[in-house]
Formats: sequence, structure tokens, C-alpha cells
Amino acid sequence: MFDKRGTGLSDRTVGVPTLEERMDDVRAVMDSVGSQQAALFGISEGGAMSVLFAATYPERTRALALYGTYGHFRSWVLPPDRIEGALERMEKAWGTGESLALFAPSVAADEKFRQSWARFERLGASPSAVVALMRMNSEIDVRPILPSIRVPTLIVHRQGDVRVNVEAGRFMAEKIPNAKYVELQGNDHLLWTGDTDRVLAGC
Repeated sequence: MFDKRGTGLSDRTVGVPTLEERMDDVRAVMDSVGSQQAALFGISEGGAMSVLFAATYPERTRALALYGTYGHFRSWVLPPDRIEGALERMEKAWGTGESLALFAPSVAADEKFRQSWARFERLGASPSAVVALMRMNSEIDVRPILPSIRVPTLIVHRQGDVRVNVEAGRFMAEKIPNAKYVELQGNDHLLWTGDTDRVLAGC
């Protein structure tokens, strides 16, 4: 497990990495620890990166598990006409916890959780960095490579996911050969809120 470039505990002076650079960072981490093959668990945009890795390095990918992910940002996360407004609001409110309702409505009224989410935001990235990252994510489109995936793939998606439309999960399951698809009740995008036991059982 690692933080992608420019976020979390990773160095902050590296700019915003492309999806291809993030994917190659996975390979570099695997090389560093002597891992020849791994099962990748990708969440949200991490799923698209994991798909790209599996297509590029199939011999190093044992399996894929994808949760709340998408193949095309503008189809299933935010349409083009809403991106700039969303980024402007995010930059102004980042670090306050205000975005919690956009990720986990089941705990949005929990003040203690909201405070921890605000801290999570501040530790994860600066306001300008998160906007740059989101702008990069808005360019994600791995739809053309989905049919080339040849590793065992599990896709888990919550039916009412407020961040990534459930149609994203259904589309990936349809396009990735022999993928197993598990659709669960719930509307949280965060893995660690809502009925987590059912998510883990699905995985």
C-alpha cells in the first residue's frame, strides 16, 4: 500500500502524476520489495490505474479487485459542464470536511466523523493539489483497454454510490472478459463507511 505521488506521505514537490506514471509507480514499488506478481485492489480512480497496470503488465498481475471505480470520469463521475464549478467549490472548502456528504452521506451528520474527514483532507493534499489531481482524474478514460484484461477480476459497486454512478461498475463488468460483478445496497462511496461487512463479504 502506498500514497500516490504528491499526496499523503509522498513527497509534495513532484507535481501531479499522469495515470501512466501512477501505474509505473506500482511497478517500482513491487520491484523495490521483490514482488514479482500481485493482486491489485483499486478504489475509485485507483481502479482505472489498476486496470491500466493489468493491461500493461499482465504477467505481474495475479488478479484485480475494483471497488467504486470507473473507466471514464466524464461519463460516470462528473459531466464536462459541471467539472469547473465542482473544482471551484472543492478548492474553497477543502480541509473543512464539507465534502463528506459527497463521499459518505451515511455519516455526513456525524460531527466527530466530519472533523476526522477534515483532517484527512488536510493531511492528504493541499487545496490546489487536490484540484490539480481532480483535473487530471477528469481526463481518465480506460474504456478501450477493458476488453484486453485477461486476469481474474472482481468488481464491487454500491447501487447508490453518490460519487461514481453504479453504471460505471456495470459497464466495466460487461467489458472485462469473465469479470465477476457484485452490486451492493448503499450510497457511500467510501469503502470504510456504510455496511462495510457486506463489502468485505463481496470481496
